[in-house]
Amino acid sequence: MQNAQHDLPELTRSDLGVHFARLRKAQRAQPFPDWSQRAARLLALRRLLLENRQAIIAAINNDFGQRPAQETELLELAPTLAGIAHALHAGPRWMRARRRATGWQLWPARAQVLPQPRGVVGIVVPWNYPAFLAFGPLIAAFAAGNRALIKLSEASPALCQLLQQLCPHYFAQDELVFLGGDVSQAKAFVELPFDYLLFTGSTSVGRSVMQTAAKNLTPVTLELGGKSPALILNDYDFEQAVSRILYGKLVNAGQTCIAPDYVLLPRGREADFIAIAKRWTQRHYPDFPQDFASMATPAQYQRMQKIHDDALTLGALAHALVPPQANSAESRFFTPYVYTGVPDDARLLNEELFGPLLPLVPYDDLEQALSYINLRPQPLALYAFTRSRKKQTRILRETQAGGVTINDTLLHIAAADLPFGGVGQSGMGAYHGQAGFDSFSHLKPVLRQGVVRAMDWLEPPYGEVFTRVIRLLLK
Repeated sequence: MQNAQHDLPELTRSDLGVHFARLRKAQRAQPFPDWSQRAARLLALRRLLLENRQAIIAAINNDFGQRPAQETELLELAPTLAGIAHALHAGPRWMRARRRATGWQLWPARAQVLPQPRGVVGIVVPWNYPAFLAFGPLIAAFAAGNRALIKLSEASPALCQLLQQLCPHYFAQDELVFLGGDVSQAKAFVELPFDYLLFTGSTSVGRSVMQTAAKNLTPVTLELGGKSPALILNDYDFEQAVSRILYGKLVNAGQTCIAPDYVLLPRGREADFIAIAKRWTQRHYPDFPQDFASMATPAQYQRMQKIHDDALTLGALAHALVPPQANSAESRFFTPYVYTGVPDDARLLNEELFGPLLPLVPYDDLEQALSYINLRPQPLALYAFTRSRKKQTRILRETQAGGVTINDTLLHIAAADLPFGGVGQSGMGAYHGQAGFDSFSHLKPVLRQGVVRAMDWLEPPYGEVFTRVIRLLLK
């Protein structure tokens, strides 16, 4: 199975500069759009999605090779539309000036924070959820009053071509531009002097993006990844935990930045996990691989095969969750596996997997499980399955992760007003809801002073009045 070829025009640095200059000129002419203008852009984005829903689904399917239309609707279009609805509802409140205290020392001054559009923002989108990870940040950027350049992955040519064709019917060319291009063109993109840059991708590339953006002192949000653990405690319904972990792992064939990357489970429950996982997978994917997503690129398929082979070479046992398929580089479908007996130095336990591979790590007590998590880089997500509020609180306080879902997987990213972002090596900054609005805004502090002011008592020459007032200030 090969992705259809889409001949996009080669993007030169000059082209990038022209696009950027056009947006910058328009932004300077209208530096603070009122809410009606921002809402109009959000409504135009909603129309673009709804009026071209099937075309977007088909383009993503084309780029992947195969991806169930239902997964695109559920995981990309539905949360994007929910985010637009939330921004339309809450945006007028987000953009109001926010009062702040001044203290009697500055009497009678009044202070506030004014959210101001940053200007022209850049959004770099990966291939795994190309619609949601383009439009999600764009919602925040539009609500905050910005204009945007969006760089889609070179692995999403069909979607890029479609959006380039559609965009002029919904937006002015100085409001929003979609761009494609290879790695060299992506590097040229992040070299532009954006007012803000949001990058979603791998940790290694994120480091490079941050270094490049630093040359322009461009502030960045980095949405990266890591090995997101799923922790099952003995007090939780084991079959339900396995089922919810498997859904989070196998949707989009595991090509999800917050997919569970390994499972910490009570020692001795490995066979139970495997048996339940096989039943669940064969019940939910009865026509595998016709109802399953393929690896999106040949390189992604080859990487899965190398990680799988490395684990077996080091002595791990692989348990196929569906009747074993003849994995093929041409079709790019990869059989989902659960692994036991995985050595600590295996790639399975040291790399973000981004595929339908799931190692099991047994533990003896909660202390050991938390130590295992904390000895590794902070993940983008953490999933804990326990009925105990006390244990939930302990897990939340004693671990770090970009986001957490308790007793389920993935769902914290779908809550429209919860910030989404990483911590440590899984990223920095956040978006979604007001957090996204604030990221794409400069929260400008403003102080308004009166005609008479307390500071008049502190002006030179410094006499007895100054001495008395400064004693009060220094108490």
